[in-house]
Amino acid sequence: MYSDAVKTATVETKNIETNGNGFHKSAEVYEKWQDWHASEISHHGKMCCEIAREWITSTDFSELGGASILTGPRWLRLKFNWGASSFPIYWCEAVRKKTLDCGALAALASTVFTARGVKNYRLQMVQRYSEASTSQWSNSWNETSEQLRWMNNDLIYHEGCAIEAGDGEIKIWDASAGWWVDPNSKDGYGALLAIRLSAFNLSPDASFTWGKHRFDAWRWTNVN
Repeated sequence: MYSDAVKTATVETKNIETNGNGFHKSAEVYEKWQDWHASEISHHGKMCCEIAREWITSTDFSELGGASILTGPRWLRLKFNWGASSFPIYWCEAVRKKTLDCGALAALASTVFTARGVKNYRLQMVQRYSEASTSQWSNSWNETSEQLRWMNNDLIYHEGCAIEAGDGEIKIWDASAGWWVDPNSKDGYGALLAIRLSAFNLSPDASFTWGKHRFDAWRWTNVN
């Protein structure tokens, strides 16, 4: 779920006041993961990985079939099941897998959007489910039933991809689910609590709008 080759950055936090609907606003929701970086797929520097990456982009071109370049690449979720991945993972390995985790799927989606010419960024998220759900995932992902690093009681760390939709507005693509995340979602099961947006070429002064939310790049921001 985390990168083996990432840009070093100072992680800052930004808290937003409660909006009156009782949404959770504590910075503690992302405390466990505040120093994590978005996952990357590694490259051997050889043709094995270059061919694999080109296969992903050429397949996406075929699957897109002339539709808008802002269309979400749902075919990735149909090809790869969501599940555990080991890092580092290389391109020549990733394309042969039947199962990839959220970080690897988000990295693939980012590569696809980049090949289409869509400006995009990696997005880290914290979501709330239930302790029953996280316990079930822990048992299915980990034979020793130990707490996995991307879980913390009823909270989980998750990764996605954000694309620029114009005028500083972004859309968030959840590559593991194969859908666009609703910026107006409410608190509850699966609620999105906090996000952080990053990219190698992204200015630390950049800021974006997602629905009613306004946030700065490279900083964890509570959104629910």
